[in-house]
Amino acid sequence: MTQTAHVRLTAPRGSESRHLWLYAGHLGSVVGEPVAGDLIDVFTSDGRFYGRGLYSPASKIRVRLLTFRDEPIDEAFWLGRIQQAIRLRERVVAQSNAYRLVYGEADRLPGLIVDRYDQLLVTQTLSAGMDRRKELLADLLMKELSIADIYFRNDTKSRQLEGLPTERGFLRGSGPIPVEIHEGPARFLVDVERGQKTGWFCDQRENRLAAAKLAAGAEVLEVFCHTGAFGIHAALAGAASVESLDVSHDTLEIARRHAAMNQVEDRCTYRQADAFEEMRRLMKAGRRYDLVILDPPAFARSKQALPGALAGYKDINLLGLKLLKPDGFLVTCSCSHPVSETDLWNSIRLAARDAKRDIRLIEQRGQSADHPILASMPETRYLKCFIVQVL
Repeated sequence: MTQTAHVRLTAPRGSESRHLWLYAGHLGSVVGEPVAGDLIDVFTSDGRFYGRGLYSPASKIRVRLLTFRDEPIDEAFWLGRIQQAIRLRERVVAQSNAYRLVYGEADRLPGLIVDRYDQLLVTQTLSAGMDRRKELLADLLMKELSIADIYFRNDTKSRQLEGLPTERGFLRGSGPIPVEIHEGPARFLVDVERGQKTGWFCDQRENRLAAAKLAAGAEVLEVFCHTGAFGIHAALAGAASVESLDVSHDTLEIARRHAAMNQVEDRCTYRQADAFEEMRRLMKAGRRYDLVILDPPAFARSKQALPGALAGYKDINLLGLKLLKPDGFLVTCSCSHPVSETDLWNSIRLAARDAKRDIRLIEQRGQSADHPILASMPETRYLKCFIVQVL
């Protein structure tokens, strides 16, 4: 694709952080009349070339930068970025045919998400610029990966902020839904049409495998289990029993199907319940576990929600710690971007203090390696996972 527009913005001095987002307030005068998705050049206030990116007039993120070099944004450019993303996954992804192939800004393809589920690609174009180029991107992905089926999962709120319609369906080919994947020794079904994100939480893959190493012979409590992946891995690793809790009846039905697929249904039980209430009930009933896994949904999606979220994380970790036997392990996660590693660790420490339990940190983890973190984009780092032991 050739450059379709070449207009100029004036960026203020001091904006040279190499962050890929330029907000409306960062920008000065616009030369020309760019429309949504146009390529646009950014210059500093003293006239120096700063970068080239995609314009989104309906979004607070007015420009998503693609490059800081004066280079053509043509088919060779897009192909090079896709090939670089593929090379990384070939090196860092193992034991699974389900992974994030393109992680937006972290792959310097802002606004583009591509997940691979065996021979099906599920994509999201989350900005006007990427949406305008979805046909080209689909063709390049198909050619590079020898894949015929691409499903578009463009139903996120972020598209509405870009002034884009929501849509779901096959952009290329067709195929069965759900898709069966494998992750280590486990098998799962991914519903790319109705499941959360693009159908699966690829970002937790390595944390699930790490938690399973602690499960042999253990009585396990899996809280916020969703479709049961942490618990299935624990059972396959030799857990004596797995009790899984979630508030959603529909996801629990999928979890039961996963247990049957992996032939561990005799050791896995599922209950529909409010996590906080059920954990308090279990504690009062005297139940104790060797391994407690906490994988809640995001408690905070903005800085304004941070105080309430931290209280929630402290409360859920307090209950988790109280439900552990001596020498037991707590695997506790947060996908709330405003909650930092330090915030979550402090919540765990305060919970241990109030529970009167001594703990030690075994591992501090994050998102799987197919979700790399771009140094200039702290937004690409969001998943936190701590593994602690109760003494």
